[in-house]
Amino acid sequence: MHEPVEVVLYTRHDCPLCDKAKASIRAAETLYRLRIRMREVDIDEDPALLEMFTEDVPVVYVNGREAFRHRVSPDELAAFLKVPPGDVGSARAPVHSLAAEKCVPCRGGVPPLQGDDLAALSRELGDGWRVIGEHHLEKEFTLPDFAAALALTNRIGAVAEREGHHPDIFLAWGKVRVTIWTHKVDGLTRNDFVLAAKIDRVAGEP
Repeated sequence: MHEPVEVVLYTRHDCPLCDKAKASIRAAETLYRLRIRMREVDIDEDPALLEMFTEDVPVVYVNGREAFRHRVSPDELAAFLKVPPGDVGSARAPVHSLAAEKCVPCRGGVPPLQGDDLAALSRELGDGWRVIGEHHLEKEFTLPDFAAALALTNRIGAVAEREGHHPDIFLAWGKVRVTIWTHKVDGLTRNDFVLAAKIDRVAGEP
């Protein structure tokens, strides 16, 4: 990698996750011999950034686009930059980071996602989720029998409890349909996409 990678870390004071993200970026620089030009930006010093991110930090931008939110590991950053571990060989695909994020409490008063922002997250999520009327996410899982559908419903419920974000779940013989939106904004937020990615992850478990 010849040109330095421009990394902007949006952070704030007294933010342990922000400190961990900074340490991970520096570790990636050392472990993978990356040339990183990192700039830290305190969102509390810019009203526009504070309105954009609220308390949803750290956020890591790489070469002008958002790459990670809440957490990033050295391996994930290297994978995002398509640097294979240990050497310069064939590139690895970028890491899907949504499932690694944590749903954060929504305070309301934040506009729901629309337009390009919504479309970008929808592309990142993919895997059969549909955006309905720019208002909610929906996906239907097909299972071999009622027991398997019930087991998936229970796994989804466990994820929802851990994240503090609860979808509507329709259970039928061999079928589970999940609908997600953020009630406080009556529309979609990033939390909904994070939860959907986590649901996909548990849906792949035996």
